[in-house]
Amino acid sequence: MPTPIRRIVTGHDQNGRAVILIDGPAPNQKIRAANRVVSTLLWASEETPADASSNRDRADREIGVAPPTGGSVFRIVEFPPANEAGAFDNAAMLAELGLGPDAGDGRHASTHRTRSLDYAIVLEGEIDMAVDEAQVRLRAGDAIVQQATNHAWINNSDKPCRVAFVLLDARQPPQWDKPQR
Repeated sequence: MPTPIRRIVTGHDQNGRAVILIDGPAPNQKIRAANRVVSTLLWASEETPADASSNRDRADREIGVAPPTGGSVFRIVEFPPANEAGAFDNAAMLAELGLGPDAGDGRHASTHRTRSLDYAIVLEGEIDMAVDEAQVRLRAGDAIVQQATNHAWINNSDKPCRVAFVLLDARQPPQWDKPQR
């Protein structure tokens, strides 16, 4: 099992004072069978602006990759080296991620897209991000703004790579209506 991620959540007590509500390993950790990727959900919201008054654990839920309509998702994902992950097919991966069959069509089996604006920061290791027409190597400290595009994460190194993601619900881009060539 990958190293657990410590999650600290603040809130307010009945007197309006700031308190620590949660301090411990984030319990919502999933290992995706299709490729052995480990995804740890840290928080999610169903609305924007977000409700910052709730003391309930908003990560105590089942959720796909995409954020709820009008909401957001915060997770950390650990990608194993590609040579350890093994082969998988795109349809199985899309189903496991909670995405429809039209959410992935690309040059790599893990290609997918979500109707979201994604902010990502590579925390440890390195990983390649492939889009339809290019591929870029990302290393610890690099940041990505990913705007509802087809993309795949491929760890071509020999060590795991950890990436922090914040996904915000977005309008569907008009480019999605154009046929892929």
